[in-house]
Amino acid sequence: MVLNIAVLAGDGIGPEVTNEAVKVLKAVASRYGHGFTFTPALLGACAIDKYNMALPQDTLEICQEADAVLLGAVGHPKYDNNPDAPVRPEQGLLAIRKALQLFANIRPITIYDKLIPQSPLKADRIAGVDIAIYRELTGGIYFGEKFLSVDKTVATDVCSYSVKEIEQITHMAFKAAQNRRKKVTLVDKANVLETSRLWRRVVSQIAAEYSDVVLDFLFVDNAAMQLILNPKQFDVMLTENMFGDILSDEASVIGGSIGLAASASVGDKYSLFEPIHGSYPAATGKGIANPVASILSAALLLEHFDLYEEAEAIKNAVAVSINLNYCTPDIFADSTYSTDDVGNFIESMVLGNEIFNNHANVSIGKSTII
Repeated sequence: MVLNIAVLAGDGIGPEVTNEAVKVLKAVASRYGHGFTFTPALLGACAIDKYNMALPQDTLEICQEADAVLLGAVGHPKYDNNPDAPVRPEQGLLAIRKALQLFANIRPITIYDKLIPQSPLKADRIAGVDIAIYRELTGGIYFGEKFLSVDKTVATDVCSYSVKEIEQITHMAFKAAQNRRKKVTLVDKANVLETSRLWRRVVSQIAAEYSDVVLDFLFVDNAAMQLILNPKQFDVMLTENMFGDILSDEASVIGGSIGLAASASVGDKYSLFEPIHGSYPAATGKGIANPVASILSAALLLEHFDLYEEAEAIKNAVAVSINLNYCTPDIFADSTYSTDDVGNFIESMVLGNEIFNNHANVSIGKSTII
């Protein structure tokens, strides 16, 4: 398969982790005979610094001409800490989601047995957890009208949803559930919000078309608690934009590190893949950023194009790296492996290099793995 992939490395640790994901995708192309090309472009703070806009027109055009987009991270303290900044990096992220009509954000939450002791939750609560969060991505309060009074003492953010916006992601979530454990949990705040009551009506109507899938409802505050109390109860979680943003970040740390959490943002025509962690500017250039979330996002990209064997090769390589403690310090605090080390290991596993595949003879000591 031939794919043109737009690479928006972004800010902070974004370029470092994205570089490792590209490295692994090149390994996939080499091993399986694909032709992947990578076209870089700017998004976020780096784009503001150069063009005074978070999403330059050139970047948007590169993404529209590509088969898929691989994104690193956006954000920088010089904008985050300035409430009067006229342009913010995150505006570029919201703008590209809207421009490409990426209405569904899919965030898988998978638990690695080796990392169960790293979780803030007790082992019996998280063993076997497997959740897919379906978050609506182009509507809601993030995209609603915003007002600030002339005297700057009153601010308003409008939350708005249409039936169409709810329908398109709901069908996607139910179809996913049919291939999983056949349960969808709608998370809302229908006891307070009119938009949530619309979600309940629309989702309930659509559920009738999927008789093999059980539909459950939770208010968002209860859902946040249940993710900690009993995360195994969830299969597919379906929710609106802001709730999904918050809950998926909460769910990501159940597995031991947000550095493992990948995501796919898809629409009818375009697709974008990114780790859910932020730009982590304090770690920039230190070689401690975990590249696994970015690498697993690359695996989601491959699955999007039905390259399941190739995606599985990446996921298996990640699992081996974790089982051998070949991880960055966010996973194991005493680790001396760098971002590049982890990326090189996973790349070599994907390529089938014998020294890495001979697990029984691989020492955990860094000096013995080359």
